[in-house]
Amino acid sequence: MAEGGEDDMPRDAKIVKELLKSMNVDDYEPRVVHQLLEHWYRYIVDVLTDGQVYSEHAGKSVIDSDDIKLAIQSKVNFSFSQPPPREVLLELARSRNKVPLPKSIVGHGIHLPPDRDTLISPNYQLAIPKRQNIEPAEETEEDEEADPNPGPNLLPQDRRDLPQGNLQRVSFPLGAKQSR
Repeated sequence: MAEGGEDDMPRDAKIVKELLKSMNVDDYEPRVVHQLLEHWYRYIVDVLTDGQVYSEHAGKSVIDSDDIKLAIQSKVNFSFSQPPPREVLLELARSRNKVPLPKSIVGHGIHLPPDRDTLISPNYQLAIPKRQNIEPAEETEEDEEADPNPGPNLLPQDRRDLPQGNLQRVSFPLGAKQSR
């Protein structure tokens, strides 16, 4: 990393560069320093704002170290969570591992579990109105070939002729089914 412009750099940026150097980080983008400074400033502003709120709540006119400690402690409590105890994790693993894995599909290609155990099952339905033939004797061959599924393409005058309660539900799977 080039060390050019070190004298023009703000003191906080120099501190961040020294912190990176102390952790044996020698190769990094120059923007990393700016990102770390932004995070640093945002954290400090949040802590000081929370400390001011705690100070005002306590009826003090000046923020003191106890307010800052409380603000930092509340940030740590809400920012980081402790993992559950090891015993709880082991018991959870034992109960989960009691359930056997689904049988795999025998064949070529990628082996997937059965369809009932996957997320490629149909996940939506379309409501398509069934077409009623009001005058079946006058129907021509052009009408039969025009549109076998007259759902959203109906003209407004044709939609009035359809009964509202007579709908057909159609599902489509997301993934293509393979022959077995």
